[in-house]
Amino acid sequence: MLIEVGGFFGLLLLILIVWAFVRIVQSRAGTGSKVFWIVLILLLPVLGFILWLLFGPKH
Repeated sequence: MLIEVGGFFGLLLLILIVWAFVRIVQSRAGTGSKVFWIVLILLLPVLGFILWLLFGPKH
């Protein structure tokens, strides 16, 4: 099953992913944890972002 995101929702997803990357890099989590979340979001953009929101490092 292939999910294609384009138009307004693609732009919104891009903005949210960039915001997530900035928050991940600025977090106090270890380097391994940061790399894990960034790779997960790159490989599975929608699912990775949702998982990061639920289980990612908190401030």
